[in-house]
Amino acid sequence: MGLLSRILSPRLEATAHCDLPCGVYDPAQARIEAESVKAVQEKYQNNEDFEFRTRAIIIAEQRSELVKHHLWVLWTDYFKPPHFEKYPQLHELVNKATKAAGATGTKGSMDPAKGQELLDYIAEIEKIFWETKQG
Repeated sequence: MGLLSRILSPRLEATAHCDLPCGVYDPAQARIEAESVKAVQEKYQNNEDFEFRTRAIIIAEQRSELVKHHLWVLWTDYFKPPHFEKYPQLHELVNKATKAAGATGTKGSMDPAKGQELLDYIAEIEKIFWETKQG
């Protein structure tokens, strides 16, 4: 059994830390897109031109979709079980934020208040994100 154990035992032990993911994920990507959405919503409110407003709606929808993408990447790739244990509100918070960027939020409304609501959710996620980076 000793020979078989030596043959089958690993020759090299590897350990890993999330250096790459921890170094590249940042909720700022979602925040910047959400800031763009709110700015477009405000411009929309101050312009009566049909074509301008149509373009504004398209841009807001595209940027809202990018916000959702960036939030989902954080939720699925960055945040891990220990984060969800320490911050039990995180699942619901990300859910509310992605919905705020969805059809009932900034993707479906040109009200800047919806844009601010989205930014507020992102700010909460960002706070938690940076706290997880400290530990």
